[in-house]
Amino acid sequence: MPRGRAEEKRERPRRRGESWLSWQRSRRVSARLLESPEDAEVIVDEVHHHWVVYTLPALEAVAALVVLYVFLLSSPRVGPLLLAVAAALLGHAAWRALNLYMDVFVITDLRVFRVTGVTPLTTRKQASTPLSRILDITVSQPPLGLLLGYGHFTFESAAQEQGLRDIRFVNDPMRRDKTIQNQQMEVLRRQRRNPRGG
Repeated sequence: MPRGRAEEKRERPRRRGESWLSWQRSRRVSARLLESPEDAEVIVDEVHHHWVVYTLPALEAVAALVVLYVFLLSSPRVGPLLLAVAAALLGHAAWRALNLYMDVFVITDLRVFRVTGVTPLTTRKQASTPLSRILDITVSQPPLGLLLGYGHFTFESAAQEQGLRDIRFVNDPMRRDKTIQNQQMEVLRRQRRNPRGG
């Protein structure tokens, strides 16, 4: 399927020192920005998961290394089974970490949206809602979240978009909450200045 003009225009070259994965994630986000003849949608904040979400994949990888060590000490009869278990653990840990890395929540000057999914072979999801339709944001921070600086968002909106209801493990959630509220106020100001312009 040929790419549209908007996607071609938004595609940016890879920055020096930028990893390939980070570049792919940024391309996926910028390809979903809206463009109109008057102006383009502007990213205010791009929210990635807090580092704490990577602890389970890291523990899986450590377990795989332990299994590999046992493989080195084991007999040739059980060796292939241990090698298969280690490979499965490493593969699952890598896949899980990649899914978390590619899950992005974006705040723009017009809306909030979330992009999930890793490759074209897996299910990619995008959920979005205009800032004006967000009725309430609940920020919860468990004790560990207060200590490490993460929290969870629960959105109440007129549309109740399922992909945007719960955003978990948000880094610096109070600042992100304030960013969304500031953008909502800006949308209200624009609507008051131009009530018929929508």
